Amino acid sequence: MHILYIFLLCIGASFIQRTTGFGFGIFIMTMLPFLMPSYGEATTLSGLLALTTSSVITWRMRRYVTWRRLLPILAAFLVTSAAAVAMLRHLDDTFLRRILGVALVLVSIYFIYFSSRIRIRPTLTFQIGAGSLSGVLGGFFGMQGPPAVLYFISSEPDKDHYMAMAQCYFLLGNAAMTFFRAGNGFLTGAVGISYLYGLGGVIIGTFVGAAVYSHIPSSLFKYIVYAYIGVSGVIVFLTA
Repeated sequence: MHILYIFLLCIGASFIQRTTGFGFGIFIMTMLPFLMPSYGEATTLSGLLALTTSSVITWRMRRYVTWRRLLPILAAFLVTSAAAVAMLRHLDDTFLRRILGVALVLVSIYFIYFSSRIRIRPTLTFQIGAGSLSGVLGGFFGMQGPPAVLYFISSEPDKDHYMAMAQCYFLLGNAAMTFFRAGNGFLTGAVGISYLYGLGGVIIGTFVGAAVYSHIPSSLFKYIVYAYIGVSGVIVFLTA
């Protein structure tokens, strides 16, 4: 039964990632910690599946990637995510689930009420700050998207450049975090088996998301997603 849940979660997470450019980890981590043997294994599986989704999108949109705007935020991400992953071994799973619940609610509130009102210039200071915060969220919770999304939306000229840059960032970031997590003992047999079952859901969700990418009313869709994230955060916190 857990395999079925993981398969369905992968469809939803990949669809969201393909249509909005982020949200795979946020969506799937609302339930995945309850389906895997440990919290660390849940973040590892989330990262591997998100990496798969991002790799397909990055390859198809690779001509829009500009490395000089990508490398500073990616470098900051790698440093802080490595530290956060190493700390996971010393933290209690229940405590992390409760922190995740609070983080999901805060992310939901931010994107619903404030994301459209805040415009930050893509300076080096902001690149490093966004990358560092993204690394902490990614290492602890497998949801490095929000700070990076704010950076790429502010720095890219159109939605195709935004999509390509964000997905390349998530691809390289999740590849690095998979390496960090493997070194800390979180890449287990349970993760490998679950990944194989979830892969079918990733393919379906990515395909459907690509079909509606240019047609879906994103302004309405993203608010539905953000509301779901907030409700899920409350549920995760109360059931941790």
